[in-house]
Amino acid sequence: MQDVELISPQLAIVDAEPYYQVVGDEVSLFESSYRNCLPVLLKGPTGCGKTRFVEYMAWKLKRPLVTVACHDDLTAADLVGRYLIVGGQTVWMDGPLAAAVRAGAICYLDEVVEARKDTMVVIHPLADSRRVLPIEKRGELVHAPEGFMLVISYNPGYQSVLKELKQSTRQRFVAFEFDYPDPELEAAIVARETGIGADLAARLVKFAAMTRNLKGSGLDEGASTRLLVHAGKLIADGVTPVAACRAAIAQAVTDEPEMLAAIHELSSSVF
Repeated sequence: MQDVELISPQLAIVDAEPYYQVVGDEVSLFESSYRNCLPVLLKGPTGCGKTRFVEYMAWKLKRPLVTVACHDDLTAADLVGRYLIVGGQTVWMDGPLAAAVRAGAICYLDEVVEARKDTMVVIHPLADSRRVLPIEKRGELVHAPEGFMLVISYNPGYQSVLKELKQSTRQRFVAFEFDYPDPELEAAIVARETGIGADLAARLVKFAAMTRNLKGSGLDEGASTRLLVHAGKLIADGVTPVAACRAAIAQAVTDEPEMLAAIHELSSSVF
């Protein structure tokens, strides 16, 4: 059988500037990390803007972007690649990580702790001074060019004994901490993203703060900025605020009937 290499998975090119509201010094820190070939770790709750930030930086740095949503079944082979049998030939297909390294792209591993533990063995050589990706099945060692950058993210609020980022991994990265913006900025973001008025956006943010106060008292997470945008888009399309909050926020954060009723009461008090 002939060994043929398939075209790598398509890389995303961010042509248009994504809307991202700078909060602090995260842009300059990311640019400095990129210039110095340092990997970056983004920490923060779900839906607070980590993915949008990476897309914005890919646009700003003019680099292709490969995004991988990590999950329980994601293996090292899924990231690196595997041999396939196609038309009687043995064909190698690069995984997203290998494709990103070869192309000198930004590779973003979202919620990396959700992946299987063997994936960490693969990213370690890329996240230190070696900057190499071993592809053992091909006996190949791929050296990352200067343009390549590894970015990973995770939500510290979901850490457990079984799903935590080990020190051997954490200490390879420059770490940025993300959180929800302050109320005024978050309201401006919601208004900009959805087209609703400033007053409605401010009330959505107020409602979100109420749900976030329930974290640890029946909720794993309160309403994220992403969910506020979802609700705002429904409102802009003519859905009543209470109905929008129920569908886009309450039902998204919990299935518990008593908690759903409590969140519904909160939204009714605000709207």
